[in-house]
Amino acid sequence: MNIHATTADSVQRPFGLRRLTGSLGAEISGLDLSKPLAAPVLTALTQALVDHKVIFFRDQPLTPEQHIAFGKQFGALEIHPFTEGSKSFANDTKNQEIIIVESTAETKSAADIWHSDVSWRVDPSLGSILKCSIAPAYGGDTMWADMEAAYAGLDNAMQSRLSDLVAVHDWHRFRANLRKQSVAEEKIAALVESYPPVEHPVVRTHPVSKRKCIYVNAVFTTRIKGMAEKESDDLLKDLYRLSTKPEYQVRFSWKNDSIAFWDNRSTQHYVVADFYPQHRRMERVTVAGDRPF
Repeated sequence: MNIHATTADSVQRPFGLRRLTGSLGAEISGLDLSKPLAAPVLTALTQALVDHKVIFFRDQPLTPEQHIAFGKQFGALEIHPFTEGSKSFANDTKNQEIIIVESTAETKSAADIWHSDVSWRVDPSLGSILKCSIAPAYGGDTMWADMEAAYAGLDNAMQSRLSDLVAVHDWHRFRANLRKQSVAEEKIAALVESYPPVEHPVVRTHPVSKRKCIYVNAVFTTRIKGMAEKESDDLLKDLYRLSTKPEYQVRFSWKNDSIAFWDNRSTQHYVVADFYPQHRRMERVTVAGDRPF
């Protein structure tokens, strides 16, 4: 189902844009992201992100400082609080805004579960800007799912059922990882106090487009508030499966200096873990967002 009637392909933009699927994804050309963007370009690029949900760039050899500067043009950048001790998912020692996601023959790392980033935050991120520094010769693609299309594809009865539901989101998987890295329990307890479980609507409204999307994910959503455990688990499993429908997906093959910028408010993503034992290194900055409604 194509729900992108808001922007015609013939509209004039200060860059090239090629749609990749009927649901989401577009490749942008004609821009040098190492330099500040003029106001009209930034406005058009922001609109392209909302319309197409994930936008891609090729041949952008940004330094870490340029990567950060590009991200800051869209808002404040987050610093991830749960990377201590990890060899494959870590804040860059010099530039804390950058998360390095790296996999080698000795250390495997791939987020091969459909998810929306940092939904455990009170104000989850607007989006993430991921740059490929070392691409494997084959494999290691990333996939995104259009959760607005997933919602639009539901029948009226299910949409009505979901309309007032609230889900609990928690960073319990990160806690397990911190314990594996022997992080002190006192520090974990302090992090839990700073980042307690949060509640978000099961169906959120995009703050710009006003379109609705499914906003639960298999990594950070733990239950639906006020619902019996089995009923909650069964409904969540049904909602998680929506991201696996090919008509809602786009798939991107990485090359060195490729960049993906996705709207975390309307998508989920998944790393295809078919590249081991090859070396794969990605660098990400995350633009802060606001509370779902």
